[in-house]
Amino acid sequence: MIKRKGYDQVCHIQKKSYKEDEIVYITFPGLEKTGCVKHLFSTRIGGVSRGMFSSMNLSYTRGDEKEAVDENYRRIAACLESDVSCFVCSDQTHTDNIRIVGPEDMGKGTIYPKDYHDVDGLITDQRGIVLGTFFADCVPLFFVDPVKKAIGMTHSGWRGTVQKIGKKTVRMMQEQYGSNPADMYTAIGPSICQSCYEVSGDVIDRVKEAFPESLWSDLFYPTIPGKYQLNLWEANRQIMLEAGILAEHIEVTDICTCCNPDFLFSHRASQGKRGNLGAFLMLI
Repeated sequence: MIKRKGYDQVCHIQKKSYKEDEIVYITFPGLEKTGCVKHLFSTRIGGVSRGMFSSMNLSYTRGDEKEAVDENYRRIAACLESDVSCFVCSDQTHTDNIRIVGPEDMGKGTIYPKDYHDVDGLITDQRGIVLGTFFADCVPLFFVDPVKKAIGMTHSGWRGTVQKIGKKTVRMMQEQYGSNPADMYTAIGPSICQSCYEVSGDVIDRVKEAFPESLWSDLFYPTIPGKYQLNLWEANRQIMLEAGILAEHIEVTDICTCCNPDFLFSHRASQGKRGNLGAFLMLI
């Protein structure tokens, strides 16, 4: 049983048969309704990795067998009706750096090595390119502009959140593609919920610097001395609003990674013994 937060089941659970297995992944109805993208957020279900990587691990750098990860990517590509040669993967280091992606980047991170570093966000206006970012508690941010036909995919942990990488992604899409934030549709994907996300006072100091005091009660609350529960979902929703995204164009996840460690990889729940989930977005 998947534990959900709230009464509205925002995230859709999808299934696809592949050989003798069933791949389970997550989508957002608002992004689907744009009609110009394919997207998904992976789960642990439907891959071939074993042990602590079981089974849909999408990281080549955590100690899993390369052949297993290769097969897992083939399965994700099948769900998107694409090919692993079309993927472009981030190189996440909790920065606010965003890379403009073109056809020359296709396959980087899957079949070719990446020739870039410190990239936590990707944007493109090219059809057929699959943007990929990776998670095990941090927040996936999806951006779709159905008017200018442009997309963005961003990784936002607490550092990216206080740096407002989501707002920066919107601004770069405005600058590069002429996107109007009011036309864009966004989603805040499965990640750690507030009740699971305890942080220290130095993190909250950064949050206080980034957000007005009027929002603090919505973003965090204290527990034991020096510890707080931080709401990354609401923080990123506020960042989307600040960037000019309409409230009705923002879908916020109802699924926590840490509450569902058998369904989703969670760094906190596993104490770091885990694989990576992936968030993927492609213009069609």
